[in-house]
Amino acid sequence: MKISLHRARFYGILDTAYVSRADWTAKCAALIEGGADIIQLRAKKESHAERVELLEDVLPIFEKSPLPLIINDDIELALKYPGLGLHVGQDDLPAKEARDRLGPERILGLSTHSLEQAHEAIELGATLDYFAIGPIFATATKPDYKPVSLELVRQVTALQTETPLFCIGGINRRNAHDVKASGALRVVAVSDVLCAADTAEAVRDLRQVFES
Repeated sequence: MKISLHRARFYGILDTAYVSRADWTAKCAALIEGGADIIQLRAKKESHAERVELLEDVLPIFEKSPLPLIINDDIELALKYPGLGLHVGQDDLPAKEARDRLGPERILGLSTHSLEQAHEAIELGATLDYFAIGPIFATATKPDYKPVSLELVRQVTALQTETPLFCIGGINRRNAHDVKASGALRVVAVSDVLCAADTAEAVRDLRQVFES
């Protein structure tokens, strides 16, 4: 049975841009220990074969955990393994086509970068299990994307969508309170937690902001 993300607060991304192969499984375990509700495997520059290896390194962790594991923009990889979800961007496989291929029981998420795209995500209804807006702030993870600002967070959260919404992009323990004050219920943080000496503690700190 597919897990609902309505009660989720923190979305962890295991990203090869910030995590070495040597630390890969340890960082994944730390995200879970800290309280991540969902984890995405993101390996933008790696080949499909390399993503298979990265995935198989962490699969044993998820065999012991009920947390959803999401694959970033590689539907062929997601479909090779039971239960894996998929996250797509605006320039990736269209969400409706992705849903048709995934079937109804896998988690599917979509990135949005404007109010118009957020409206389109909401109109997709049950096609999506969640969508994300961002980057909220400037971020090295998405250097070519202009920050959408906290104003977009206020505009989209005011729509009171039934589809769970996550805010992403440059969010860290210093600005998380501002993101929450703008109406956000759920957050994604990448470099701030992955580069922290204690990733689990960093996740706990961010979760506390959105649980309070």
